[in-house]
Amino acid sequence: MDTKNAKPAGAADYLANERTFLAWIRTSIALMGFGFVIVKFALFIRQISFALGEKPLSQGKGYSAIIGVTMVAFGALMATLAFIRYHNIEKQLKHNAYFPSRWLTVLVTVSIIIGAVLLVLYLLPNI
Repeated sequence: MDTKNAKPAGAADYLANERTFLAWIRTSIALMGFGFVIVKFALFIRQISFALGEKPLSQGKGYSAIIGVTMVAFGALMATLAFIRYHNIEKQLKHNAYFPSRWLTVLVTVSIIIGAVLLVLYLLPNI
């Protein structure tokens, strides 16, 4: 990129970077919240079954805790990577040399697709 003819970064550029960072943070919070719900919902179902004196509804291997904790960890990792990306873009804007990067979006997309495939494989025996 030719930095001689490039216009300096303005307030709109910095605010766009901040909005993008906050969108990544909201997504990471949603993932962590969903992971928490998965873990607690499985526990809730087991407690309701126990309280009713019945056999637990699910005779599966109980992977929901592992899936939920993994989603919480993935959400925390996403927040960390979002901060690193935000900080790098801020430095690039200050030096008037912004170079777009897709590594975070590719990483999140691939991870979610892998997670979705694993969840489908986990849920298929229950159909």
